[in-house]
Amino acid sequence: MWSKLVALTTLVLAGPVLAEEASRAAQEAPVRAPDTMGTVISLGIGLLAVIAIIYGCAWIIRRMNGMTGMNNNAIKVVSVMALGARERLALIEVGGQQILLGITPSAIRTLHVFDEPVVDASNPPSGDFARRLQGMIGKSWTSPTRND
Repeated sequence: MWSKLVALTTLVLAGPVLAEEASRAAQEAPVRAPDTMGTVISLGIGLLAVIAIIYGCAWIIRRMNGMTGMNNNAIKVVSVMALGARERLALIEVGGQQILLGITPSAIRTLHVFDEPVVDASNPPSGDFARRLQGMIGKSWTSPTRND
């Protein structure tokens, strides 16, 4: 009880003195506007540095010996079919031979090696959807007119 009374008395007596000190300090301190141009320049330099790091890392990865096989045209994926959420069948062409692979999260297995190509990898799919899409690409796109 006494501690609350002492704290209240101190606050009442010292309150005006503290308020006067705060107002005097505010008047003496010069008001400075934020340096927006400096902030924009520092943010721009930081952005350029990050972009340079990204391009540098991409350049290094391309120059690494282990990554040169990514642009190899010797292996072509002819077709892929999903069997489940994580299982797939893939037909790939390597050196003129087509190989049927079974792909699971834990393994890739050769299911069959075909002596003659089963699917021509150079021809695009000739399904109904492909024909419709080709027909739509040739048409001009206009919005339908409304008769209100």
